[in-house]
Amino acid sequence: MSLPRVLLVNNGTLSLPQLRARFEELGSRTETTDVASLPARLDGRYQAVVLSGTKVRAYDLDHYKPLVDLVLSSRLPVFGICGGMQLLATQAGGRLVPGPQRVGGHEAEVDKDQPLFTYVKPKVTVFHRHTLYLEAAPPGFRSIGRSAQAPVEFLRSDDGRIHGSQAHLEFRKDGLEILRGFADLYR
Repeated sequence: MSLPRVLLVNNGTLSLPQLRARFEELGSRTETTDVASLPARLDGRYQAVVLSGTKVRAYDLDHYKPLVDLVLSSRLPVFGICGGMQLLATQAGGRLVPGPQRVGGHEAEVDKDQPLFTYVKPKVTVFHRHTLYLEAAPPGFRSIGRSAQAPVEFLRSDDGRIHGSQAHLEFRKDGLEILRGFADLYR
């Protein structure tokens, strides 16, 4: 049996090697690309798409439009991490607001009824490295995790296909276990 293939879209993250290693640890093959080199189609070749964090502002709608259009036109499970979640949310009408700078481990509360959180407790400790936060879930999405600093630590589309995390899940044990929950969605 062949391993599931995950397309990692590198939006300028500093932690691509760690993110890639996590998915490979979970039994997936990974391929990376950037926004400028996206494939024409996703279905059939990959079982999931992961959008990394970004150095480019997530609200740069023109820069990310081809990526968002490709992701939204597919039927694949999608996971946006940090800036990856922010760019999906802003394209859907969400608004980013400045907040306190958070670097390191921070606690969040998650909705345990969500398959994404099968392997974690209701309170998780995840890694943050940012200053922008999603103010609220945009139309077509809902918050499935929150913290004192962010009302949308985790996001899910109404159809359950697209997920997002404000945190960098490539770090810390709880992050790995949340990625394990996502991997269950495409295996």
